Amino acid sequence: MATVTEPAAGVDFLELEITRKCQLTCPSHCYAGAGPLQDHGTMTTADWKNVIREAAAVGVSKVQMIGGEPTLHPDFMELVQYALDEGLLVQVYSNLYQVRANHWPLFEHPRVSLATSYYADTDTGHDQVTARTGSHAKTRANIIEVLRRGIRLQVGIVDVVDGQRVEEARAELQALGVKAINVDRVRGVGNAAKMLPSTSELCGRCTRGRAAIMPDGQVTPCVLGRFLPAGDVTENGLAAVLNSSKWAEIAATIPQPRMNACPPDDSSDCDPANTTACDPAY
Repeated sequence: MATVTEPAAGVDFLELEITRKCQLTCPSHCYAGAGPLQDHGTMTTADWKNVIREAAAVGVSKVQMIGGEPTLHPDFMELVQYALDEGLLVQVYSNLYQVRANHWPLFEHPRVSLATSYYADTDTGHDQVTARTGSHAKTRANIIEVLRRGIRLQVGIVDVVDGQRVEEARAELQALGVKAINVDRVRGVGNAAKMLPSTSELCGRCTRGRAAIMPDGQVTPCVLGRFLPAGDVTENGLAAVLNSSKWAEIAATIPQPRMNACPPDDSSDCDPANTTACDPAY
């Protein structure tokens, strides 16, 4: 376990986008532009371990493995275990489209939790958003299995298309036993960007307790704030980037969140793709 060194600009939650590869395409809203033909980026497993080790050393308490579909990274299990060995909490943000048998014991670890996205209570509605026939049935079945195993689960619903049945999806999840359900609008980044993205599309808590590492090593305010790179973690190290003037400049461009408009001040729950809709104050 790492020895705590200089705190990194108050960041205690770090998103690790370990791959761009995904079985789904989500053409209308994917912030990462992920898909089956994408790759894992330029960050090596050794690079990710360096980030995890330094994150623990500078006071980060929780990392989120995200993508793309993080379980498709060839060293996914190794990276999760490495983070656990460093004393970190780990959230795996998976589409739950396919779960390998040997992933279940890892997900059941007491310091691991899961998050996923769900779009509708019907095959047609969910599959329209993911552009993958059969994705609703598989994700729903795996949500049920997650709950059966007693694994902590957070589910986000993004309202993407007209007639999607968002409220029906929420009701279905509640009936299944999901406790943490958040609903949001589509954010204008990634596949949903119709023009140059801006900080108005962020929830306002980016840089404030959270940061993200992209597959190319760039440090950004969050996975949706990828258009605001602050520096390369492989060149400068995590703490140096987060304590840099560039990071401070980026933080200053992101308006504070509206008081009492967002969920409780828990960085791990403040993800615009997985959080009740909120926007910065202006």
